[in-house]
Amino acid sequence: MSSLLTDLTTRRPWLTTLLMLGGTLVIAALAVVPSVWPEAAPGLHPARIDTDPENMLDDDEAVRVFHTAMKAALGLNDIVVLGVVNESHPDGVFNPDSLARIYELTEFARGLRGAAIGARDPLAGVVEVDVIAPSMVDNIEQAGPGTVRFEWLMAEPPRTPEEALAVREKAQRIPFLNGTLVSEDGKAIALYLPLTSKGLSHSVYTKLRERIADFEGDEQYYITGLPVAEDTFGVEMFNQMAVSAPLAMLVIFILMLLFFRKLVLIVSPMIIAMVSVIATMSLLVVTGNTIHIMSSLIPIFIMPIAVLDSIHILSEFFDRYPAIKDRRKTIREVVQTLFRPMLFTSITSAAGFASLALTPIPPVQVFGIFVAFGVLLAWILTVTFIPAYVMFIPERSLENFGIVHGEAGSRMTRFLSWAGGTTYRRARPILILSLVSVAVAAYGISRISINDNPTKWFKSSHPIRVADRVLNDHFGGTYMAYLALTPAGEMPAVTPETEEPPAPAAASEESEPELPAGLGGLVPEPTEEPKALATPARPELFKQPEVLRYVERMQAQLRTIDVVGKSNSLADIVKTVHRELIDGSEEQFRIPDTPAAVAQSLLQFQSSHRPDDLWHFVTPDYRTTSIWIQLKTGDNRDMERVLRTMDGFFAENPPPEGLEPRWFGLTYINVIWQEKMVSGMARAFLGSFLVVLVMMSLMFRSPLWGLMSMIPLTLTIGLIYGAIGLIGKDYDMPVAVLSALTLGLAVDFAIHFLVRVRELYSKRDGWVGTIGRVFAEPARAITRNVIVIAVGFTPLLAASLVPYRTVGVLLAAILLVSGAATLMILPALLRVFENTLFRRWR
Repeated sequence: MSSLLTDLTTRRPWLTTLLMLGGTLVIAALAVVPSVWPEAAPGLHPARIDTDPENMLDDDEAVRVFHTAMKAALGLNDIVVLGVVNESHPDGVFNPDSLARIYELTEFARGLRGAAIGARDPLAGVVEVDVIAPSMVDNIEQAGPGTVRFEWLMAEPPRTPEEALAVREKAQRIPFLNGTLVSEDGKAIALYLPLTSKGLSHSVYTKLRERIADFEGDEQYYITGLPVAEDTFGVEMFNQMAVSAPLAMLVIFILMLLFFRKLVLIVSPMIIAMVSVIATMSLLVVTGNTIHIMSSLIPIFIMPIAVLDSIHILSEFFDRYPAIKDRRKTIREVVQTLFRPMLFTSITSAAGFASLALTPIPPVQVFGIFVAFGVLLAWILTVTFIPAYVMFIPERSLENFGIVHGEAGSRMTRFLSWAGGTTYRRARPILILSLVSVAVAAYGISRISINDNPTKWFKSSHPIRVADRVLNDHFGGTYMAYLALTPAGEMPAVTPETEEPPAPAAASEESEPELPAGLGGLVPEPTEEPKALATPARPELFKQPEVLRYVERMQAQLRTIDVVGKSNSLADIVKTVHRELIDGSEEQFRIPDTPAAVAQSLLQFQSSHRPDDLWHFVTPDYRTTSIWIQLKTGDNRDMERVLRTMDGFFAENPPPEGLEPRWFGLTYINVIWQEKMVSGMARAFLGSFLVVLVMMSLMFRSPLWGLMSMIPLTLTIGLIYGAIGLIGKDYDMPVAVLSALTLGLAVDFAIHFLVRVRELYSKRDGWVGTIGRVFAEPARAITRNVIVIAVGFTPLLAASLVPYRTVGVLLAAILLVSGAATLMILPALLRVFENTLFRRWR
C-alpha cells in the first residue's frame, strides 16, 4: 500500500499539492467568513471564544445549576476588585488628596457601561447600584434612643485630615466594611465593582488602567479578582499564541536547516505543520465548537507531532540519497521503510488524545478529539505531500546532499556510536540506575499536590499577580466563596428587582424611623411589612434568633481557618443594626432574643440608602441565606481545606430546622471542575495506555515486545511527574493534559527504534553486530527529533502566561527523557534479554 501511495503522489505531485492547499483554503474560508462577513455565510458558525473556566462543567451539572440559581436568587454578580494603597502617607489612603482621587475613580467606575466599554447593551458593564466604595455605602450609627442614622460614608471628598480619618473610623466600626472596604491597617481601600457579565472583566480592567494612568500622587492602584484573571488570560492567551507558535516554528526551521542544509527541502515539514493546525482549528470553528482555554493549546500540541514524522522521513532520506542518487527511488524506499512505524505512532498518539473524550470536562473532550484529528491529518499529509514535494526539487540541487553530516566523523554519529557501545558494555548498571530512578520517581509522585488557581496562570511579575499579593495582604481576601443554608430539596426564591440608589450628593439626610413599641425584645412583630419584605405563608427561618446564632457559629468556625480572611452574613447586618438601635455599645452587638426584635432590626435596615443589599444575603421569603466568605488565596487545595473543615463542623453540629449547607461561587466551581478533570484524565490515560499496549502487542505480534515499547513511556511519565512532586510544582491543568502528549511522543520513539531493531537484527551477528547499524540512521532520526522539538519550543519559556511556559518546559522534558529512555534503556534490555527477545530469529 505504501509503495502504491508513494508512486501515486510522486507521479502526480501537482495534483497532490493542489488538493491539500485547496481543501485547506476551503475549510479556512468556512471558518473565517462567518466571523468577518456573516451576511455572506448564513447558517455557518462564526468563531466563538470562551475563556470562562466555569464552562469546564456541563450546563446541567448539579453544582453549576445551584450556583446559577443562587446568584439569581441573591442578585449576586462576579466582582472586579480595585485596590488603592498609600504606604508613604502616615494615614495611608485616609488623607484628603487620596480620598479625593478615590472618589473620582469611583465616579468613573460607576459609568463603565455600554459604549464606554465597547458593549452593545447600554446596561452591560458595572452594576452601579451594587458598587461598594466609600461614597456608595452607608455609615450606620445611633441617632438617639431607638433611632438609627443611615448616611453616606463619604458623600463627598473630605476637606481636612480629621474628616479623612473619620471616614476610616466609621468604616472600621461596621463589620461588613472593615477588612472588606477598608484595610484594618488603614493603608488601603478596595472598591468592589460587580459586573453584569464576567466576560466584560477585561474591558473594565483596561478602562480602569487607562484612567489610573492619568492620576498623580503617592497611591498605588491594583486590580484583581477571579473574573479579571480568567477574562484577561483569555485575551492574552490568543496574543501569546500569535507570538509563541510562529517563534517555535522559526526555531524548528533553523534547527532543521542546521541538520539538513537544504532550505528547499525543510520547507515541507513547516507546510505540513501549518496546514494541520489551520485545518484542525478551522474544523473546530465550522463544527460550532467554542475556542476555549484548552482549544487554544491545540496548535502547540499538533505542531511537534506533525513535525516528528516529517523529520523521520527527512532523516532517512538524508542518509539514503547519497547512495541511491534518485529522488523517486529514495523517497519510495524511505516511505516503505517508515510507513508502518509512522502509522502506528500516529494511531497511538491519536488514541492518547482521543481518550480525553472520556473525561467529564467538555472543553477537554473537544481538545482531545481535535488534537487526535490533527495528528492523523498530519500523518496523511506526511506520507502524501512530502513525497510529492520531493519531486519538485531538481536533482541538481540535491548534489552532495547528506554526505557531510552523514559521514562517520560527525559529532552526532560519534556520540551515538559511544552511546550504543555503552549500552552494550554497561547494560546491567544502566538498568539498575533506571530502577533506582523509578523508586525516586515513585516517591516524588506521592508528594504531588493537585492544585490550580487561574490567577497563577500569569507569571509572578504580571500586574494581576502583583495585585493579588498586595490586596490579599491588606484585606480579608479577594477570592469569593459562598456558603448557603437552604431547606433541603428547595430551590431559592428569586430576589426582587432593585432600583438605583439616590445620588450620593444628596445623601447626607438622616433616616430616623421610630420604634413601634419599645426596644430590643419588647418590640412586637410588625403586622405589615414593606412590599419587599412580603413573604409566603410559611416559616421565615432566618428571622429566628436560634437560626441566626447558628450562622454566627458557622462564621466562628470559618475564622479558625487561616486562609479565610473574613466572612459577612445576615447575622452581621442584624447585629450591627441592633447595636445602634439600643445604645451603640459593643455589648449590644449581638443577635436579639426574639423574632420580633430581629424583624425590627431588618425593618430599620430597609430605611438605609441601600435597602436591597439585604437581598444579597437572604431571599425575600427568609428561607435561604448565604455567607460571603473572603479567601486570601484562590488555590484549590486551600478551598478544599475550607470544605473539609466545615464538613467536620456540620457533622458535629447539624443545621437546625432541616436546613442544608451548600457551596457555590467561582472559587468552589474551580475545585469541582479540577477534581473532575484530574480523575477523568487519570482514567483516560490508563485506558489509552492499555489500548496502546494491546496495539503494540498486535503490531509486534508479541506481548513481550509490546511491553518493551511501553517502557520509555512508563519511565518518562514516572520521572517527569516524580520531578514535579519533588520540586513542589502544582499538578494543574497544563500538567494534567500533557500526560496525553507524553504517551504520543514517548511511544513514537520506542516504536521507531524497535521496528528498526527487528528489521536490522542479524542472526549471524547477533545483537553485538546489530547494535552499530541500529545506532546509525534510526538513532540519528530519533536524536534529531529530540533536539528539534525540545529546543524548538523554548520560545514558550519566555511567555508571560505560566501554562505556556509549563508546556515548554515539560515538552522539552518529555522529549529528552523519552529519547534517553529509548536510546539507553531499550538497548540495555535487548542486551540482557537477547536470547528471550530474539528467540524467533535464532
